[in-house]
Amino acid sequence: MADQPADKKLFENLSGAGKAIGVLTSGGDAQGMNAAVRAVVRMGIYVEAKVYFIYEGYQGMVDGGDNIVEVSWESVSSILQVGGTVIGSARCKEFRTREGRLKAAFNLIQRGITNLCVIGGDGSLTGANLFREEWSGLLEELAQSGKIEEEAVKKYVYLNIVGMVGSIDNDFCGTDMTIGTDSALHRIIEVVDAIMTTAQSHQRTFVLEVMGRHCGYLALVSALACGADWVFIPEYPPEEGWEEQMCVKLSENRARKKRLNIIIVAEGAIDSHNKPITSEKVKDLVVQQLGFDTRVTILGHVQRGGTPSAFDRILASRMGVEAVLALLEATPDTPACVVSLSGNQAVRLPLMECVQMTQEVQKAMDERKFCEAVRLRGRSFENNLNTYKLLSHRRPDAELPKTNFNVAVLNVGAPAAGMNAAVRSAVRVGITEGHNMFAVIDGFEGFARGQIKEISWGDVGGWTGQGGSLLGTKRTLPAKYLEKIADQMRANNINALMVIGGFEAYESCLQLAEARARFEEFCIPICVLPATISNNVPGTDFSIGADTALNAIVETCDRIKQSASGTKRRVFIIETMGGYCGYLANMGGLAAGADAAYVFEEQFDIRELQANVEHLTEKMKTSIQRGLVLRNENSNENYTTDFIYQLYSEEGKGVFDCRKNVLGHMQQGGAPSPFDRNFGTKISAKAVQWISKKLKETYRKGKVFANTQDSVCLLGMRRRNLLFQPVVDLKDQADFVHRIPKEQWWLKLRPLMKILAKYKTSYDVSDSGQLEHVARHSPKEAETGAI
Repeated sequence: MADQPADKKLFENLSGAGKAIGVLTSGGDAQGMNAAVRAVVRMGIYVEAKVYFIYEGYQGMVDGGDNIVEVSWESVSSILQVGGTVIGSARCKEFRTREGRLKAAFNLIQRGITNLCVIGGDGSLTGANLFREEWSGLLEELAQSGKIEEEAVKKYVYLNIVGMVGSIDNDFCGTDMTIGTDSALHRIIEVVDAIMTTAQSHQRTFVLEVMGRHCGYLALVSALACGADWVFIPEYPPEEGWEEQMCVKLSENRARKKRLNIIIVAEGAIDSHNKPITSEKVKDLVVQQLGFDTRVTILGHVQRGGTPSAFDRILASRMGVEAVLALLEATPDTPACVVSLSGNQAVRLPLMECVQMTQEVQKAMDERKFCEAVRLRGRSFENNLNTYKLLSHRRPDAELPKTNFNVAVLNVGAPAAGMNAAVRSAVRVGITEGHNMFAVIDGFEGFARGQIKEISWGDVGGWTGQGGSLLGTKRTLPAKYLEKIADQMRANNINALMVIGGFEAYESCLQLAEARARFEEFCIPICVLPATISNNVPGTDFSIGADTALNAIVETCDRIKQSASGTKRRVFIIETMGGYCGYLANMGGLAAGADAAYVFEEQFDIRELQANVEHLTEKMKTSIQRGLVLRNENSNENYTTDFIYQLYSEEGKGVFDCRKNVLGHMQQGGAPSPFDRNFGTKISAKAVQWISKKLKETYRKGKVFANTQDSVCLLGMRRRNLLFQPVVDLKDQADFVHRIPKEQWWLKLRPLMKILAKYKTSYDVSDSGQLEHVARHSPKEAETGAI
């Protein structure tokens, strides 16, 4: 690591020496819990604290004995890709009694544990907070009964608690995503995609029941991600007479030659009188009213199982490290906190504020204040619901406004999974806003040739789950076709443009903005949506398609590592795509548990390569069986993948052997992940609404004329918010030679990967450490806020 500037807050001065941290998982299991456990253990050992596993949740804490065990760095090796929780989880009635908590306190004191990291749902975290409040009283009681010395009461006077929310339902207020939610969505979408092919063959209706007894997040987001015809969730019951409305909609869809219907039901779905709506009830209704061939599929515990997604592994790893920092910084006055995610930021929130708000949601639902329940769920949930309502129900033509504006959509650059979801969303929201929507085939090349056609609501049906680019895409920039493109814009009377693509899309819109002086046709609102697996677009933390590519890399790394199980020690050198941008190599390394990831943004030399080899050789002499090294394709022109492979092979002789893999275009293919479908759908809907606003503002004397800088924007996610940024303003932030942003947010996570791989390094914690409060947002914020 390069030397850190003096003004950065580093955590070297945060020592855990003499401290003991206990980690437990409680309540229902969730994929990614093991990644969190691994991060807590390794970060704890890194700061020289003792770390203990508490097996079987609170039950293990109450029972003590072999259930509380000190662990080493190797104890958490090879658990990153395992679903569930390796330390077990159990419901514990005894911990709910004071006697049970007394036993638990005694067992912790025996080992000097006064720092607890609890990974579980709101019930588990509430229990932990009560335990903390009673702690000093429990110690007094133990001392009076002679079980512990008075000295121990003084020494262990405070108990610090940090929570991480592990729950597939995403039912905890204060965090955008809980650990396990993304993986559960992966399981649901895999099933939906499989069901769609069979349903289409037989013209069937499928009713899918997903988990979510008190929270409809899984049902809502999977409905958004697969374009379901109808969704039932507890927070937003259907209006009176929904039975007839639903049947009319299903039969209309069939009349439009749609061969299947998908209805998604959350297990806790209710009507406006708080009466349950079951999947069987919905099926019987469809069969009786419409006579459609209908089947019910209850997904059940499939949603909890399987390997964690890349998103969950990275989220849990970040949270685990943040939790240890929070424990080290905790004082007697610090309230118990929960580490959560806001946009792309790890934040700390008071645990009981989050629990209280979560309970308020249930109270609002019980009192049938459903709008209040949706608002309390947070702006991300509200945004999902609003977007779903926009896209799923087509209003009759007579009810639609008529603007007579023509809006064109095109894809530019390499294909990325999720582009089609963005196009579908743009077309449908555009039609709802009253515009005529046009699709441009094959990017700016097709534009110049006049390959432009009007596209209707039904034309984009079923597009969300399809990979690649159905409109066709080319890397060609508009500069050499400006005149022809201007002619086509005039001929088709195009009033606004949405460009979906990577760095080329950004550069294209910059060229159009700069050509406005010569061509009045380009004086229209133009919006860029970042979509590239490389995630190399300036002005945004995430691009559509990058999550799908990351999952492909992580899945392949898991398989490659497994291929060596049972053989001798082996190191794999894996080359990822990304051009000059190291996002995939870096984040893939963090999610797959790599020992090193070589990227262009952080230059390396032969000394660093040598140090990495020696470090890996030392590790391989212990019980570690496999090593993983990722290299971005353009990280260094001389230290190629072959060079690194040969270096590791030579230096590791007698300790390990080497294999290399170039992953290639498999990173670009495949069905889009739930995150990419959802992200593409939501930012595209937001972009069309921005275009509508700009069209109204710039319509003068019968024509659209927009020539200000803020009429050509890129919509990107920055930390916690979605922002429209003029492309001209982003020029200074881009490195056009290497086609990457000059500053990359994910470089801050590099030390985290090194720490988890047993390197000594500096970690900049200037972003963390601030305890915030749970934000209660107004309904207006849902429109402007996060995804």
